[in-house]
Amino acid sequence: MAERPRLKGAWTARVITLFPEAFPGILGLSLTGKALDQGLWALDAIDLRPFGEGKHKNVDDTPAGGGAGMVLRADVVGRALEQAAIGTPSDRDRWPVVYLSPRGRPFTQAMAERFSRADGLTLICGRFEGLDERVLEEYEVEEVSLGDFVLSGGEIAAQALIDATVRLIPRVLGNQASTEEESFSEGLLEHPQYTRPAVWKGREIPDILLSGHHAKIATWRRAMAERLTKERRPDLWRAYRGCHDGDPDGDREL
Repeated sequence: MAERPRLKGAWTARVITLFPEAFPGILGLSLTGKALDQGLWALDAIDLRPFGEGKHKNVDDTPAGGGAGMVLRADVVGRALEQAAIGTPSDRDRWPVVYLSPRGRPFTQAMAERFSRADGLTLICGRFEGLDERVLEEYEVEEVSLGDFVLSGGEIAAQALIDATVRLIPRVLGNQASTEEESFSEGLLEHPQYTRPAVWKGREIPDILLSGHHAKIATWRRAMAERLTKERRPDLWRAYRGCHDGDPDGDREL
């Protein structure tokens, strides 16, 4: 990775990976890339291979107890984590350490907000069959999952997590209001969006959005967000209703 300027105290992601060349990847483009170039946040890709064992710098070994595949070694990943920890707070609230894992807690917008309030975080990108459990215990590692599916490694998941977090840092997007109105900001999916042309292939923008009546537009958008959430994400809808009016079953008519 090319050296970039970084402002003092800038939020920083340190990523332990066998493929440091994968970074910044998509994070180096668009607004997150511009903010990275401006030093509003920082990214350090830490190559796991140099911490490996022996002549060939082995980072994995066969699973204890038998089984298919290979497991990342505790001593190897531990050395990388200790290198990544240099200069960072030991308080996990201020500097979380995260392992991208299918068995982790589901990644949410609330989690991204929590990470964005920290000084930074360290991410471990897994490969093979996983990571020695003792590393997770020794270093108080938080396991996070992007969903109920399996990837070849944690690099794509790490970029998604970083993107969702970095865009919440003040000045990164340039328009903080946009993050307050998007999906999940209030526990709802986002309402439908429209722009010019007013008519496209016979489909018109809803009249209410062209009325100039801001209060009615806000009411319409809220109703649409609630409807979409109830139809597509019953789990979110139940949580939303339970928080707002004690209706955990979400039976209110829309």
